[in-house]
Parts: sequence; structure tokens; C-alpha cells
Amino acid sequence: MNRLFSIVAAIGMLSLATACTDILDTAPYNRPASSTMWGTENLTDMGVAGIYSNLRGWGYAGDGAGYGLYALDQWGVTSQRRDNEPFMNGTATTSQGLFSNFWKKAYEGIHRANDAIKNIPEVSPVSAEKKGRLVAEAKFLRALHYYKLNELFKGVPVYLEPITPDECTLGQSSENEVWEQIAKDLTDCINEPNFPNIDLKEGRATKGAAYALRGKVYMHQQKWDQAAADFAKVGECGYALFQDGYKELFTEANERCEEMIFSVQHIGDAGFGGNSQFYCGTRSSFGSCWNTFLVAPSFVDMYEYADGKAFNWDDIIPGFNAMDPKAREVYFLRNIEGASATVTDAVQKRLDALGDAAKAVYLPAGNEERIKKAYENRDPRLAASVITPYSTYLGIFGTNEILTTSTWPMADQAGGDLWTDSRTQFHYLHRKFVYEGNNPIPARDRCPTDEPMIRYADVLLLWAEALVEQGKLTEAAEKVNMVRGRASVGMPPVQYTGQDDLREKVRHERRIEFVNEGINFFDEMRWKTLKETKFKAGNGITQVWGAVVSPYTWQGDYKYTWPIPAKEVEMNPNLTPTPGWIY
Repeated sequence: MNRLFSIVAAIGMLSLATACTDILDTAPYNRPASSTMWGTENLTDMGVAGIYSNLRGWGYAGDGAGYGLYALDQWGVTSQRRDNEPFMNGTATTSQGLFSNFWKKAYEGIHRANDAIKNIPEVSPVSAEKKGRLVAEAKFLRALHYYKLNELFKGVPVYLEPITPDECTLGQSSENEVWEQIAKDLTDCINEPNFPNIDLKEGRATKGAAYALRGKVYMHQQKWDQAAADFAKVGECGYALFQDGYKELFTEANERCEEMIFSVQHIGDAGFGGNSQFYCGTRSSFGSCWNTFLVAPSFVDMYEYADGKAFNWDDIIPGFNAMDPKAREVYFLRNIEGASATVTDAVQKRLDALGDAAKAVYLPAGNEERIKKAYENRDPRLAASVITPYSTYLGIFGTNEILTTSTWPMADQAGGDLWTDSRTQFHYLHRKFVYEGNNPIPARDRCPTDEPMIRYADVLLLWAEALVEQGKLTEAAEKVNMVRGRASVGMPPVQYTGQDDLREKVRHERRIEFVNEGINFFDEMRWKTLKETKFKAGNGITQVWGAVVSPYTWQGDYKYTWPIPAKEVEMNPNLTPTPGWIY
């Protein structure tokens, strides 16, 4: 356990023992801290660790659960939720917990950071060198919290000093003013001589992370040249692409590799682990988990063939694209030749429901083999990220490992069917960040693998985007090809016809690369493409063959800006209601 984790774990034990005087939950962000909070080196370390700990459970999704970053992608094009929710079905209101909880979570982190930035120089007994490093870390974390707020709310109150709750009376600064403040904090980090370039041991903020985040700020401001210059600095700090297996990149063993620039840290202790296993897994994961978050079928179709050619269902089943989506189900049915009576009966019921036309094209002994061809010879990131039909997953039945298969219809869990919560529907499932077999984690909500917030592939593809916008297409393609062509992926160089085409190719690459990492939704919001991608006509929660279970509804372009929560507007008369939203 590294030092930062030992401090975080100590915070958890301390809070249990001191409920009435919780050092983290009372002193740092409900009132200005006293010398008691920062008066020793150990308390100083704990106070800074408390800012880091606020990043856990960032992906609040409006239903009371604190998910990881992966949950945010349910609103992007790469993922979908098993059940519909207000932001997607057109019923979102300014009183929704999704908005108020995200707001509260971000400001908790900001107020903790403000306490550290003010009191470490004035109160803490640590050395001048350590003060410089810790204040830089706190400024990075403050910048990160403001960055996430400004991405969504596009203009928020900026607090830079410790305050009491009744002092939360500022109105919003403009979106650009917030970006400028974030950039200033990050510039301070970069200029701090005691702030390290890189950290592959403890997972703390670094100069490389500050350059990466400031580059992201410049992307929002469309300062393309400044963004590109910052992204170039990240590599100079020592970060690089991980060259071993793509799937292995997202394991605990490699969470401190040279690609991971900044991550939300986890350990396998209660309250300090990730929960991707819990909500991206299945009933065959860890004995029982919930497949709350799924992979969107239209996104799976985006994965190219291994030779770089665009995937087309008509290559596999002629006429597939023109079919009624519901009728396509027949091609995903499992074989019944030699199958058990249970399986045969389940398939026959589906065939009867689909009718005579389906029965005419069903292959009793080769239906599975036909559909599996759709997932062969594709971009290897597909197999590493997604459990596709008739691929295998090493799961658990009872307490025993069992090699399961993603089949339709699911009929026999004991016989090796991959078992889900949605057995009346057939979906693509996440493989990235989902453990297999009798894994070493102590509980399904205590996954020790860190969640990357910034990794070097992200930097390279943003760098490529900035170069495209400057018309430097050859240089941009080189950055894309570094991601596509690394040893663990091996995709051919990107082909493009001009600036507009390469811009779309860069966006494609970002979608493919970052599934289940909480990045795509923010990309689509920044590009303002949600209406044409996620909310395109006829889209919704979808089964693998394209049949919509529950439709999505676009309420209007004002959805590109999240509303200042109604409760905050009620409490603070200086806040301006967000245009387009009803208060």
C-alpha cells in the first residue's frame, strides 16, 4: 500500500472514531480550518488526502448511487443504461438529483482544496519544499473540480478562499472566466519547482498532469496552438503509451504504468474501492453483480475491421441493414442441434414469436457460427472492451469458476450461460474493468483497480484534434497512428481525404479508445454532437440487433448546458437560472 493510500485508509478509520469532530467532513469545507486541522505533518497529509478522496464516486447518476466515472458514459454514444432515466427520456428538471449532487460533490472538493491552499503555508509545520508540492497538488485538484463543473454548467461561482455555508453567495462567473481561473491554477502548478514531472508510484498529481489538464482547458477555449504546446510537454515529463496488451492496461498490475497520468485511486477496502465490477458486471460476475451499464450496439458497429475498413452488417448477412430491427433477432439465436431440452424450448419460443420468415433463415446447427463472424477480424479493442454474442467470459456459479458464454436466449446458468439481470433482453456487456473468475478482490464493490481520468492516449488524440483545427493534418494523423498502431492494437494508419474527414476520424478514435472511462459524454458535449449521435431519430436503449427498448428524447439544444440546480438558485439569489430550463 503506498503512502497516499495508507493516509486515505487512516482517514476512513479516523472518521469512524470521531463522528462529532470529523476532520474531513467538518473542518475543511464547512468552516475555515483551524490550526488543529493543519497543525502537524500527519494532519497536513490527511487533509490533502481528503481532497483526493473526494474524487471517488464522481459518476453520480441521479438515482442515489455513487458510481465511478464509467457511469457518465451512459449519456454518451459508447454506452447505455439498462433502464431509462430523466436526462435521456426527456423528463429532466432543474430539481433532479443528478444536477444537485454533481454540483455538491464538486464544491466539496473545491472547499477542501481552498482550505489546504490557504492553511498549509500559514499553519502547517512541514518543510518549505513540501509546502510547495502540497499546495501545487491542492491547486491541481481545485482546478480539476472546477474543470468538471465548467464542462457541464458552463459558468459557475468561483470561490478561492475558505468560506462558511452562509458565505456561498457569489453569482456565476462566465464560462471563459472559469477557464481562465483553472488555467491560472495549473500554471501555478507548472511553475512550482517542487512539483514533480511524473509519479508512477503514489498516483499523486504531477506537472505532466497539470500540462494535460491545462491543454484540455485550451481545447474548450479553442486555443489550438496553446493546447498542442501543452500536450507536447506531457511527453517531455516522461509519460508515454503502454505498449503491452490493451486489455491488460486496465488492470491493477498496470495502474501505475507510464500511460496513466492521473487516476482516481482505489484499494480493496470498504469505502475505498471502485464499483465497476458491481454495476458493469453480470450475475456471472463475482457470484452476483448488476449489469446496470451496458455497451451501445450502434457503438459496437463503429469498430472497424482489422484492415481499417468500416464494418457493415450487410457483409455478414446480406440485407441486414434494411430489415425491421426486431426481425434481426433470429440471427442471434443459439443453435439447437444437440442442445438440451431447456435450450431447445427457449429458442423455439423465440422462433414462434418471430414467425415463419424467421424460421426460414434460422440455422439449427450454425446460427451461432454465422453471427460470430460479425465480431471476427475486428479492431482488437472490441474483444478487449466488450463481451460480444457467443464470446466467453470466465465467471462464477456459486463459488466455482465456470467458463460462460454470452448466449441468446439465456436458458441455463448452471450450464454456462452468461447470466444477466435483463434476461428478457440481449445486450452487449462491458469487459473493460470487469474482473473474471475467482478474482482477488474481497467484495464486488471493493475493486482495487484505479480509474484513469487522464492517460497518454487521451493526450495524443486531443493533440491530434488541436492539430486538425490548425490545418496540420499530417502531424495530426501521426498522433492518431501512435494510438492505432501501438503494439497492443496494431490497426493500420488512418486514411483521410481532408480536414473535415480527419476531424471525424479523430472523434471516431476517441470513441473507440475510451469506452467505459467516463470520457465520451464530455467529448460529445464539447463537440455539441449529442443531438446527432446519442439522440438521433429512433435511438434509445437498444438490444444487440438494433431493436429499441426505450426511446431517447432530445428536449432542446439547451441540454448542452446543465442547469444550475433549483435548490442552489433558491438559496442564493445571486445565481442566475440557466436559460432554456424551467425553474
